[in-house]
Amino acid sequence: MLIASVVSYLVSELHRLPGSLVYGLVALLVFGEAALFIGFVLPGETAVLVAGVVASQGRVNIVLLCALVVVAAVIGDTVGFEIGKRYGDRLLALSILKRRRAALDRALLGLERRGATYVFMGRFTAFLRAVMPGLAGASGMRYRRFFLANASGALVWGVSFTLLGYFAGSALAKVEKYASWGATTLLVVIIAVVVTLHFRRRAREARDEQVWLESTTSDDSAPHEE
Repeated sequence: MLIASVVSYLVSELHRLPGSLVYGLVALLVFGEAALFIGFVLPGETAVLVAGVVASQGRVNIVLLCALVVVAAVIGDTVGFEIGKRYGDRLLALSILKRRRAALDRALLGLERRGATYVFMGRFTAFLRAVMPGLAGASGMRYRRFFLANASGALVWGVSFTLLGYFAGSALAKVEKYASWGATTLLVVIIAVVVTLHFRRRAREARDEQVWLESTTSDDSAPHEE
């Protein structure tokens, strides 16, 4: 229900804005997801999906939007990395992160074991996308290594989710001819379903990741026979 409300609000607001402000708002949300930790409140994927729908209606250019999303993601994560590098201990002491200490410890373990691969994978999980840059900086990972993995993930994530919203919006254009009175409602429902299914899949992947990490830790801590 919360996701549907957020999507409904974003669809309503972005449709009212001129194209230049749509670009600016989406860039700010994607940038702030890791740099300002707003990903805990509003995952950037939601804004990217809705912006893709707006692009399908000719309000903004889809190519420019894809490029903007990728660049904002890379720059935002770079800021998050530098914050983690300079203020790692203070960062982990923030109240918003204290409540997620167990999840952070698992993320740090995954980062230690899988390095750049974990940075790339973290781009596709809402929680990790918000904290991974800061954790990578705090862990002492070299920026070049982080940048390559992060930029690759941002490229795949940014383009795929922008196009997902774009093609969903294009399909709805045909429906709008026959049911214009219900087009907005249908738009909200379809995108809400897509986003909900996505987050459910990510939650399942996060659980699987936790089980894997716990089993690996258990194997490492178990006594070995001579």
